[in-house]
Amino acid sequence: MFFKKVFFKLVVFNKKCTFAPNFRKQNPRHSIDMVLSNKPLQFIVAILIAFLPLFSFANPTDTLQVTHEVVAKEIKVVDEKAEIKAQIDEVKNHHVLDGHEFSLFEDAETGAHYGFPLPIILWDNGIHFFSSSKFNHGESVAESNGNYYKLHHEKIYKTDASGTLTEDHHHHPTNAQPIDFSITKGVLTIMIVALLMFFLFSSLGKSYAKNGGVSAGAGRFFEPIVLYVRDEIAIPNIGEKHYKKYMSHLLTVFFFIWFLNIFGLTPLGINVTGNIAITFGLAVITFLITNLSANKNYWGHIFWMPGVPTPMKIILAPIELMGLVIKPFALMIRLYANMFAGHIVLMSLIGLMFIFKSWVGSSLSFVLSFMISIIEILVALLQAYIFTILTALYFGSAVQEHHHDEEAH
Repeated sequence: MFFKKVFFKLVVFNKKCTFAPNFRKQNPRHSIDMVLSNKPLQFIVAILIAFLPLFSFANPTDTLQVTHEVVAKEIKVVDEKAEIKAQIDEVKNHHVLDGHEFSLFEDAETGAHYGFPLPIILWDNGIHFFSSSKFNHGESVAESNGNYYKLHHEKIYKTDASGTLTEDHHHHPTNAQPIDFSITKGVLTIMIVALLMFFLFSSLGKSYAKNGGVSAGAGRFFEPIVLYVRDEIAIPNIGEKHYKKYMSHLLTVFFFIWFLNIFGLTPLGINVTGNIAITFGLAVITFLITNLSANKNYWGHIFWMPGVPTPMKIILAPIELMGLVIKPFALMIRLYANMFAGHIVLMSLIGLMFIFKSWVGSSLSFVLSFMISIIEILVALLQAYIFTILTALYFGSAVQEHHHDEEAH
């Protein structure tokens, strides 16, 4: 600004000294050209223009320092949020995935794990049995009968004494994997639920026999549910003639899935029905029972449908045959996807409390988490009901008796 004022003063001074007022009025354009054609003045103007940005637009030192501090704070905040998100993802994976140890929680500051180890059972040219504590939460190499094993993302790989893992271009280990028969967190939960169901329903049966068909104790709560499965699921879909031989399986599937779903809502990190291997096993059992107990009418309607033109029979037979696999596949995916997605949504809402770090955002996340938890309690029962009623429908189609004469008319 200082140099601009000096520049204008020099121009005015030159005008006054060089030209007369009358001449300037008569030839204003020529007077300006004469002023600007003065060589010393042109040199001064060039110097002023060259140095003008340094004095007019340069930022003060203190402003630059404040700007650097603001940028550093923003970078720090971004790094903290990224670290929190990484920790939330780790907790979600810990909750929904199976594990070779039953870890209750971990102290982030000290790195201490609180829980208990589980037995590792491997088949690798012989049986190998040891505790999961040898892995030290995946940080150490376990030795058994001269063989070395490494735990990586809850999968056990055979390695050397230093724990070397070779990876492919997708960063997946290529080391040999022994056959794993370990008692994992999910397997332990299944055993607990199986024992709970055994003692619960054996005591219910004993109370029936002892009290002349009247339940007593805790069985009074489950008796209406047993009657509902029989009267509203088994009999309408299978029929009064055949439902009894399927009742044991239907009751087992219903309470097994229901209890596992309820265990999954606890903060113990249990997600058995959200594991596709478990839902696959349940679907395979339903598939085997359906097809092994099916009558000739069932197979006749699959391979050679009565009352249908022969060309259509040839077209429909492969489609019906595919239905044998599609039905249990739908059972498997429906239960797995609903439970897995429910756990992910619930854990994500809880994680938002640590991202917002404000009473408004955290309070909103808490309310949403609480509402989703209530819905998940209903979903736990609903998924058990859906799996059971679809299983009953498949059993009913397998034993259904058709009257072809009536169909022909």
